[in-house]
Amino acid sequence: MNEILKYFPELSGVQKDQFQKLEELYHDWNSKINVISRKDIDELYTKHVLHSLAIAKIQEFEPGTYVLDVGTGGGFPGIPLAILFPETRFYLIDVILKKINVVKAVAESLGLENVKAEQIRAENVKGDYDFIVSRAVTNMLDFVSWVKDKIKKTNKHKLKNGILYLKGGDLTEELAAFPKATEYNISEFFDNEFFETKKVVHLPLKFKL
Repeated sequence: MNEILKYFPELSGVQKDQFQKLEELYHDWNSKINVISRKDIDELYTKHVLHSLAIAKIQEFEPGTYVLDVGTGGGFPGIPLAILFPETRFYLIDVILKKINVVKAVAESLGLENVKAEQIRAENVKGDYDFIVSRAVTNMLDFVSWVKDKIKKTNKHKLKNGILYLKGGDLTEELAAFPKATEYNISEFFDNEFFETKKVVHLPLKFKL
């Protein structure tokens, strides 16, 4: 929790309380359903919460923004981002129902009225979004094929509408087909060694009729 406050010192009292509650909520749910690996649960704030919030260091979401979180698992990056941006609408999806049930329970416990969660495949999602976020659910080529027709036409952010993808390692080969992709090293924002090879990839996508 101290790491969150270190990098995001402007949090409101409500936000601090919500972030604080994440530890108890996820420990409790993880004892029933393994939504976070056992070895990572004790490093929840670094490996899951702060990692999710790296997206906010690349792009802050304006009020009224719509964000789709594909393959959210237990709610990452969607839940931490929804706490940070209460005026942004988040739609968290996953194909595994038990994980979506955890997401719904966590969002309800935190009073996050800006979160909707559903068991659905990305290809079947209706609607348009300013940004589509995810944590390395598949390679970029497949991911783009799932979401390329779900981008809003009008842009209101510094970055163009498209994908904000959390991934690690050497992405040269994977991103070769996407010359417009930009890699941001998370280690430039957070000094924990966990982030040394972690990146946020921004890939602008055009609106398609």
